[in-house]
Amino acid sequence: MIMSRDEHIIAVDVGTTSVKVVLFDLAGRICASRTCEYSLERPGPGIVEVDPEVYWSSCCAGIQGAMKDASITPEHVKAIGVTSQAETVITLDRHGRPLRKAIVWLDNRATDEAGRIAEKFSLDDVYRITGQQEIVPTWSAPKIMWIRDHEPDVFRQAGSFMMVEDYVIYRLTSNRVTDHALNPSTLYYNMVEGKWWGDMLDFIGMTESQLPTLTHSGEIVGRVSADLTDLPVGTPVTVSPIDQVSGALGAGNISSGMITETTGCAMAVCATWDHPAYDPDKRFGIYRHARGGLFVQMPWVSSAGMILRWFRDKFAPGEDYSRLTAEAQRVAPGSEGLMFGPNFGDGEVQDATNPNPGFFGLSMNHGRAHVVRSILESIAMSLREQIALLESNGVSVSEVTSLGGAARSDLWLQIKADVLQRPVRTMECTESTCLGAAILASVGTGLHKDLAGAVGAMARASKVIEPRAKNRDVYDQAFGQYMRAKRRRNGD
Repeated sequence: MIMSRDEHIIAVDVGTTSVKVVLFDLAGRICASRTCEYSLERPGPGIVEVDPEVYWSSCCAGIQGAMKDASITPEHVKAIGVTSQAETVITLDRHGRPLRKAIVWLDNRATDEAGRIAEKFSLDDVYRITGQQEIVPTWSAPKIMWIRDHEPDVFRQAGSFMMVEDYVIYRLTSNRVTDHALNPSTLYYNMVEGKWWGDMLDFIGMTESQLPTLTHSGEIVGRVSADLTDLPVGTPVTVSPIDQVSGALGAGNISSGMITETTGCAMAVCATWDHPAYDPDKRFGIYRHARGGLFVQMPWVSSAGMILRWFRDKFAPGEDYSRLTAEAQRVAPGSEGLMFGPNFGDGEVQDATNPNPGFFGLSMNHGRAHVVRSILESIAMSLREQIALLESNGVSVSEVTSLGGAARSDLWLQIKADVLQRPVRTMECTESTCLGAAILASVGTGLHKDLAGAVGAMARASKVIEPRAKNRDVYDQAFGQYMRAKRRRNGD
């Protein structure tokens, strides 16, 4: 296929605390990007909210900014792909207007509601049907039940319940649509059969008419009708999976047996498989892949990079991450006996806004650099734990592709390689989540013939970080301490 240099794709990734907008050409090169940050509202313990208008205005600002930076005419944008975090609930009335603030995925208010779901549905059934290995208040179903129980007027007026990606697409196109691969962790989506789970909807008191129409990754679901984005009316809009799966796709993870890990606010490991391979001990969730017929085993921890941000904001406000990691690089592997405790590293969904971290081995000989390195190392220990979990379920892991903000740090990449004692590969494009959405948009609009061809044209490896054998013993010992600390915390 002959590619025009005037053909571009915009990808939008609506994250937890920012919107990333990236303009790509058809070779996967970044022509421009904009990040629009916003703050989470925490009006009470366990409560995390955002005004839905913040998501939309940030998307508009990001698109306008990227277009301006690239100095291209709007007509050169041939498609826009959208992905986002999952589980955040946005409630609209029958006219499409928000009835309340979005309940962010981190929100833990719906503890009682999650408990009632657990009383009604066995965990075996929930895991088999939805792919989710636990019933926790962060999933969408308990959140909507909380609205039903505590805000009955809002629930009564609700015309639609949407995820963030759904809402942005609705504002772009006026269509109520969603991606199959965005919804497994709602707890009301039947992952295996590819439809809404009627029994769960009945229990919550919802109907399918209140949910967007299910569509497939990369499908054109509408055309731009809004005039606030500077894009031509009629530009095709495509759907994408949950951000973690979109990121895996952007790294070329489209075949059974491939492994990617993303360390951002949270950490997720994506192992692509040709069937929903359930863990007998229910230690990880299963999601749908963007590619039909494939599934993703996804061990994850909710507060990984969030811990480093917590430390910076509390103890080094305004400090640049690169300076913190440069300091940490001067500290020897093992952080001179200091270990950041695994309060976040067990794959459970926890309140990442209040991680309650603990340090083991802290002495007056340790300084800020030791603390930062111990955080980087402990998150790498958590990754090693998740890789071991996948291996215990028959996944062979010879190499890991590292994505997310942490992949920009040479120190963190080397620590991961040394802790895992496996090569760690990075990608040329550091915005893999947006690239995944752009790849799908290119296929859905016919700019590339198929998914394999689009990945081959747009996703390229950058470098491979080899593990250093000299650090094997110190990190094997540290990993043993990490796991013992975790068992003590769990009372084992």
